[in-house]
Amino acid sequence: MKKLTTLKIKKNKIKKDCMPLQMLTCYDYQTARMLSETEVDMLLVGDSLGNVVLGYDTTVEVTLDEMKVFGAAVRRGAPEKFIVVDLPFGTYSTLESGLKNAIELFQYTKADALKLEGAFPHQLEIVSRLAQTGIPVMGHLGLTPQSVFELGGYYTHGKSDASAKKLIAEARALQDAGAFSIVLECVTSDLATKITDMLTIPTIGIGSGELTDGQVLVINDLLHLGPDRPPKFCTPIAHMYDLKKKYINEYLSCNKAPFVENQPPLPLQ
Repeated sequence: MKKLTTLKIKKNKIKKDCMPLQMLTCYDYQTARMLSETEVDMLLVGDSLGNVVLGYDTTVEVTLDEMKVFGAAVRRGAPEKFIVVDLPFGTYSTLESGLKNAIELFQYTKADALKLEGAFPHQLEIVSRLAQTGIPVMGHLGLTPQSVFELGGYYTHGKSDASAKKLIAEARALQDAGAFSIVLECVTSDLATKITDMLTIPTIGIGSGELTDGQVLVINDLLHLGPDRPPKFCTPIAHMYDLKKKYINEYLSCNKAPFVENQPPLPLQ
């Protein structure tokens, strides 16, 4: 499977008969190696790693250095995949810091694109300047986890007329600024469809219905790698948390014979 480019991704919008874009999160070298052997279109090194890998309560705690380390690891594991890396909280609060940190993250991780949340004026300027510099940017609207404290929690966006109009305006502004695609997270299905039809760039949905141009999921949710129940919009295809626990317990039970010095562990049958 040939590596995608931003041009090919945008053409996916034009071709009405093409398959939806598929993106999964990835945070480590070995998972990247595995995903490099699949037909997944894009890998997202999301700041969600703060929750599912580092055990933080929110993505707000994730640092630029952490994103650099994990992003570079994923690139080493999947050199032929289109990789998007998140700009973490606080690294683009001003135009100057946003440009500096984005260039540093892009160069260090060898990413194909960066993703940032929101569409405030200085963020739109960052998107525009980065695009002019040659750094592709994926936007992110709706539920933006980095703003969870300002938003007041996690909930579906676009239910009210005011909220819907705001999201439509922000989507248009991101497109005009030069974003090559936009993630729509926890946006009502009707509004996500309307925005998708309105834009000339692809939309990538998560918890926003099935009619966006693509879908993204946290791989830990898809495979149920953790102890917590995945979000209601994600139906796990496996239950790896329980499965791994089962195999480890089987291994341990096979190796609980009385200790004898220099005796190797019993093999797992």
